[in-house]
Amino acid sequence: MTDQLAKATHFHALHERAQPLLVPNPWDAGTARLLADLGFEALATTSLGVANMLGRTRATAEEILGNCRAICAATPLPVTVDLENGFADAPADAAKMIERAYDAGAVGASIEDFTADPRAPIYDFELAAERVRAAVAVARALPVPFVLTARAENLLYGVHDLDDTIRRLQAFEAAGADVLYAPGLRTLDQMRAVTSSVGRPVNVVMGFADPTITLDQLAEIGVRRVSVGGAFSRLALRSVVDAAREMRAGRFEFVTGVLPIPELHRAFSGA
Repeated sequence: MTDQLAKATHFHALHERAQPLLVPNPWDAGTARLLADLGFEALATTSLGVANMLGRTRATAEEILGNCRAICAATPLPVTVDLENGFADAPADAAKMIERAYDAGAVGASIEDFTADPRAPIYDFELAAERVRAAVAVARALPVPFVLTARAENLLYGVHDLDDTIRRLQAFEAAGADVLYAPGLRTLDQMRAVTSSVGRPVNVVMGFADPTITLDQLAEIGVRRVSVGGAFSRLALRSVVDAAREMRAGRFEFVTGVLPIPELHRAFSGA
């Protein structure tokens, strides 16, 4: 499947199944190929993973789009891209990133209500909804059924108000978003409160959730998509740091846990 229309149509359909769609988060072409080789059906980029790869706390719009382009080219899988807040406050300006993500090969993208300003981290309710409306309008004008995900970021930035988070997701649904997403949900009860309050597919990120929750439990409460955000990137960096500390101490037992070269060659053979 290499045609962008076919990818987009397939990506839409994957959200309609009873079993949640597992969407892992690669941060470069290599990790995208590894995940495709393991049988995943779609991929999601991670802006944190891009920033980590660059040795910074944030990536620029151009860097995120370039990363999206590389990941889309690496495998035939549908890709949805993390666009943060669209790198603009004004709805029309933020929405332009949707078209740019499509031009980079993506068939889906997310836009969030985090402002990137620590003094006022969440956009006012009406502005947040207007930003989603603008993004939806751009997505609907594209020549493929582009999947627009709207994110309510309260729980990640000190606003521990689940009612307000749900109210925002409901507004984003009314604005036309295809998928709804509130990173920071930790418990099944919180997730159930969200899924029971909206009518669109809900994405849950397990990078912040109770890790004992299973996929079957998520399916039972109506979750339709599951991602891990920057967790794979952070896990990989933790492995590097642990191995480097061992090396600094003059020990090299970490080499017994490396991924076998034949497995890398199998995943990368089409590169």
